[in-house]
Amino acid sequence: MSNANILFQPFKLGNLELNNRIVMAPMTRTYSPGNIPNDMVVEYYRRRAEGGVGLIVTEGTCINHKAATGYPNVPFIHGDEALAGWKKVVDAVHAEGGKIAPQLWHVGGVRRPGVNGDEPGHSPSGMGKPGKVTGHAMTKEDIDEVVAAFAQAAKDSKEIGFDAIELHGAHGYLIDQFFWDGTNQRDDEYGGDLAQRSRFAIEIIKACREAVGPDFPIILRFSQWKQQDYEARLVETPEALEAFLKPLSEAGVDIFHCSTRRFWEPEFEGSDLNLAGWTRKITGKPAITVGSVGLNADFLPEDGFVEFKSAEPASLDNLIQRMDNEEFDLVAVGRALIANPDWSNKVRDNLSNDLVAYDKDMLKELV
Repeated sequence: MSNANILFQPFKLGNLELNNRIVMAPMTRTYSPGNIPNDMVVEYYRRRAEGGVGLIVTEGTCINHKAATGYPNVPFIHGDEALAGWKKVVDAVHAEGGKIAPQLWHVGGVRRPGVNGDEPGHSPSGMGKPGKVTGHAMTKEDIDEVVAAFAQAAKDSKEIGFDAIELHGAHGYLIDQFFWDGTNQRDDEYGGDLAQRSRFAIEIIKACREAVGPDFPIILRFSQWKQQDYEARLVETPEALEAFLKPLSEAGVDIFHCSTRRFWEPEFEGSDLNLAGWTRKITGKPAITVGSVGLNADFLPEDGFVEFKSAEPASLDNLIQRMDNEEFDLVAVGRALIANPDWSNKVRDNLSNDLVAYDKDMLKELV
């Protein structure tokens, strides 16, 4: 394997200082009964910080909106008990020398009534997937409420000690449902071309920026693919990607988290750059790559949810070469960190042969 030292160079962006370039990718785990992160959740994140992760991005945490959540036992990022639970997580991660950001989440139209109440899914046009109206098409008042809820979650996150926030704008959830023409058929200022469909996200970014001030990092996760359609694409050319990303960057995004299923795949014909590489080149902002890092198989859709398919450890040579070429700044690791809480330290210490395979049965407990 190539020399992995480049993964362990410090990273600094304003007040955010990381020991290395390794990020724990957000992965929904549904182990927070009553939507409150408990001591088991605290230990889960603490172990990854102890194991050498530079920045942890938490599982999706639902903002304070009546239709934000779509799955049982997913943690909230509002209410005294949930915030107190997250404060314990933050303190435990910091005690191990790590940094941590919550992923702020609204599931949008994929919500099914009966999970945390009977409220229908809220989305741009009442759709959880293209062409099928199953929920509530959001009014301007609904949009304003959700924007305010994201901003409040950002403010609360900063106050309890998180080091940054990540906005979940990927994978066919609410923000992405506005981006995607398949689920956004609106004829007002929030619909139309991609620039207009981005208005909702831009309002959220600006509101969060106002809530946290100029120096607190805001990460935006976005993707071409959707859980509803793995072949979906928001843009087909570098020029279209630039037109999409520049307004988001100017609104206040500090770091782009560019979600792909396979980090090694080029995004556009004529270049080997992946989505993170193009994003960094276009915006000049730091970019996080992600997608089956350290594993030999990607993941699959499963009933509207991502199935984390079993996979064996794989070479990091391609990843390291891309890092050497300054294609992206940070690397998010998912399933490999479920299997190996000390993945970072083992890679650093040239103990990759000691890494264990990821098995999907590992999701049956939180360790």
